[in-house]
Amino acid sequence: MAWNPNDYEMVEVRIRKFLEQHKDGRIVTELIPDEHDWIFKSFIYLDVGEQATLLPKGVGYATEKKGSSPFAAEVAETSSIGRGLANMGLHGNKRASREEMRKVASDGRDFITEAKQSTSADELRLLWTEAKAAGASKNVLDEVKKYAEGLVSAEGERAGGSSGVSGSGKKK
Repeated sequence: MAWNPNDYEMVEVRIRKFLEQHKDGRIVTELIPDEHDWIFKSFIYLDVGEQATLLPKGVGYATEKKGSSPFAAEVAETSSIGRGLANMGLHGNKRASREEMRKVASDGRDFITEAKQSTSADELRLLWTEAKAAGASKNVLDEVKKYAEGLVSAEGERAGGSSGVSGSGKKK
């Protein structure tokens, strides 16, 4: 059975669902110092009471090699949030995140078509990282980057992405 990324729910969708279900919810990320890897730990709190007592409903970790992509830290942080949400039961229709499953090798993957179908700058950043890791040509990487820059301009978002999650409280 071929892997289909559309079978997996994006972390950004699960974050929205979490914040809709838990109006006082908090997502707090922590960067764990390491010389070679970006290591993030995310804490998912249903309310400020859980946060005050440091008793999260879910915790998630994720790592990415430093220098593996321009967005390795962001990918690791987002993945850790996805794992934390999954560990508290908010994992969509499959246990693994869409981001994690995209790391699975896929022969003949059409990164440009995927870029055209992407709807967020974060999704395109992740796609660029995956294309680079898969050894995609400079032309393919430039084309994916072009779509990302166009989307960033359209969204009014600053290049390089933002740090943290809207509505998540402050970083730990």
